[in-house]
This record gives sequence, structure tokens and C-alpha cells, in this order.
Amino acid sequence: MRALVLGGGFGGAYAAMALERQLGEREDVEVALVDRDEYVVLRPLLPEVVSGDLDVHDTVAPLRRLLPRTRLFVGDVTSVNLEGRTATLAPAFSPREVVLEWDRLIIAFGSVPALSARPGFAEHAMPFRTLADAIGLRNHLMRVLQRAALEEDPSARAALLTFVVAGGGFSATGLAASMNDFLREAVAPFRPALSAREIRVVLVHDGEHVLEQEVSPRLAGYAARALFRNGVELALGVRVDSATPDGIVLSDGRRIPMRTFVLTEPSAPSPAVESLDLPSDEGWLRVGPTLQVEGRDDVWAVGDCAAVPHPDGEGLCAPTAQYATRQAELAAENLLASIDGTAQRTFAFTGLGRLCALGRRRAVAELPGGVHFSGLPAWLAWRAIYWSRLPGVDRKLKVGASWLMNLLVPTENTEVALEGPSGIARVHYQAGDTVFRPSSAHWSKGCPRSGATSRMSQHCGRGDTTPKGMRPSEP
Repeated sequence: MRALVLGGGFGGAYAAMALERQLGEREDVEVALVDRDEYVVLRPLLPEVVSGDLDVHDTVAPLRRLLPRTRLFVGDVTSVNLEGRTATLAPAFSPREVVLEWDRLIIAFGSVPALSARPGFAEHAMPFRTLADAIGLRNHLMRVLQRAALEEDPSARAALLTFVVAGGGFSATGLAASMNDFLREAVAPFRPALSAREIRVVLVHDGEHVLEQEVSPRLAGYAARALFRNGVELALGVRVDSATPDGIVLSDGRRIPMRTFVLTEPSAPSPAVESLDLPSDEGWLRVGPTLQVEGRDDVWAVGDCAAVPHPDGEGLCAPTAQYATRQAELAAENLLASIDGTAQRTFAFTGLGRLCALGRRRAVAELPGGVHFSGLPAWLAWRAIYWSRLPGVDRKLKVGASWLMNLLVPTENTEVALEGPSGIARVHYQAGDTVFRPSSAHWSKGCPRSGATSRMSQHCGRGDTTPKGMRPSEP
């Protein structure tokens, strides 16, 4: 019996962790997890990578360490056969696909940035969802400051020092605050060529207030005032209609010249979810109170990819980590209940509260029971709550130590260039090497077994015909 989890974010990782814990000494169920990365990214902490408050490795937790009993498959899921109960992974270093069998399935693919939402977003917006996005953004900001320090044209200089973030929810507001803090501190070594007064961080939101759907009006007002005092410019009641290499165009016709446009919202369903033949609402999987996908008794969905009804009957659960982790734990429990033939529970978690960091050790917090507060106490609560939900004791120790060190030692604002050369690569093959084989390695619930070699397989050798566009090197 195999329980397969697709996706290694908060939802997928916590589902596998819960399965391991609830299985205990049982050996009749094998747990397997598929993700393109072998680590889970602690996304609520990514803005602190940009600001330098946390090191890159502090925001990731290795899945192999978190899940010692889970069989981890690193790769991209290309298809899921619901009737045949298999999932196919794209070839990686081997030319073969990998096919995994499953008896019970938890889907936790998450979501992706909606880069096709407006003209120019895909070409000119910088998404902010992954660890690579956070590292790339920090390096980009440092390169912009370096270039601006050399720019003598006032208009070009102003555009370089204008930074736009789209969205008014937790992610966009927290990121804009972190970017603003980072930029105003990072500009110090460039004096007198640059001044903090030249930095312009603009948060564009189509609502009347930031965080208007997330917290109470009083806390939303505090958030707006705190951002404004810190130097963040708010463009409210408008949206970004299009983006170009030189700027963005707002829905009211205004144009903002800039060179940095970061997109945190909106989100779009994962393409992997859209390819499934399952009931969905605009790409989000429809699930019932037990988190089972409608029409299936062997498939559950959790996290951002699922439209989970809120227990209070008002709308859907927010796509946040606190909901994803609780959904994951319940899905694991219900999966095992379906195997054992016992009753499944319904999702009843209504939230631990809502918090958002606003920079300069300020935050807003809305906790259960009508407890609302802001400022430094809210910032401490924000850190304490997220720290408590970090997976693994080692991660808690590392993040706690980093936060403590940042109170004592200034952060290092340097660019760490990670980009390598790109373009067309020349590949050498020896005679007899396999270039392409469309057959697959089939992973049953026991050991892998190789499928038969397809008659379409191509081999490079003297006299062999190679696929179109490829040229074998002479041995």
C-alpha cells in the first residue's frame, strides 16, 4: 500500500510528516513524496532573505531530514493517471520517465504567479515565490544601486531608484516593507553618490487600503501609516495594467518609470493541477469538508491548489501556511482512516490569527478572541508564531540564532552572483550512447522495474540516424 504526496511545500511536507507520525510502527503503508526540489521553502520568511535578516539556508528545510521514512522522488510531475493510479515524472539525468504507482493520493501542488494576467508581466515582472526569486531579487537590488551610483542623467537615475511591488495582501505588504528597509540601509556605502532620500518604493494595490481583506480597519490603517512613515509610497485604488522595460502603466493612465517591478499577486493554479481531470473552480480543486476531492474517495487536496471551504461557512480558507499545515495533518489522518475503514473527520481549523510585518520592527497582529495589537509587540508575536511553526528543531535553532545575531551584528549588503552562462550548449555523445528513449522506468510499490526499450529509441553511432536537430560527435 502506497500513499503518494505530490508537492513538497508546506502542504505536502506536513502531510508526509503527519503520515510518518501517525503510522508509528506500522509497515503496511509506504509514504512517497514528489517535488522538484529536495527542500521545503519557508515562504513567509523569504522577505527576510531580501532584507538580510536571514541567511539563504535559514529559509529552507531539507525534506530528507524532515522525512526519514518517506521515499523522496525529485522531479516534475508530467501526468497523473487517476484510473490507473499512477503518476509520471519527467526524465532528468536518465532519458527514461519514471512512473509511480499509488493507492492513496494527496495533491499539494500549490500555486504559481499569474504572469499572464496583464500585458508585459511575463517579460518584465519579477515573481516572488521561491528561494531563487528571493536571492535573485536581492542581487538585482544591489546591481541597481551600483548602476545608479554611476548614472548622471537625473531621469534615468530616478527610474533606477524606483521600485514597484504589486499587491496589497500579506506577501506584497511584507515584501515592500522589507525591500524599503534593505534599500535605505544598503545605500549607505554609496554615499555621497546616492542618498536614502532618492529611494522610492511604491506599493500598488487596487483596494482602498492595504491589508483590507486580511485585518481589521483599525490595523489596516496602522499598517498604512507605518509604511508611509518608513518611506513606502502607496498607490491605492489602481492596478498595474501593463509593464514595459522602462516602466509600468496604471489603470488610471499614470505611468511610473522604473526598472524593478515585483509581482506577488495574483496567483494562478499550478499547471499540474489544471491537467488533472478533477472537479475545480477556475483551476482550484474542489474538496469537501474531509478534504477529499469531489467524486474521489482516494484523493485529497490541501494548500494553495485546493478550494477548501472555511469552517465558519464564509468563503474559502486563505492560502496561507497556517491553513495548509492543518489541512495536511487532517488529510493524512483521513487517508489512513480510509485505509482502516474508520470515519473521517472534517476540517475545523479557523485560524490562529493574522499577522504582517511592516518593517522597522513593526507589525500588526489579529489573534483569536478579538485580540488586536500593533507595533513592536505585534512584531515579536509575528516572529514567535512563525518560529514555532518551523519544521524541525534544527531549523528553529538556526533561525533563532540568526535573528539574535542580527540584533548584535549589522547585516552584510553584498551581491552574491549565482548566474552562470546561458544559451545553446554543445553536447558530446559517444558511439552507442542513448540520446532519447520514450520508454519509462516503472516504480511499483516495491522495487523499480525497467520498461522494455521502445522501438523508437535512438542511439548515436556510426551510420545511425539521430533525432532532428542533433548531430553526434565523431568518436
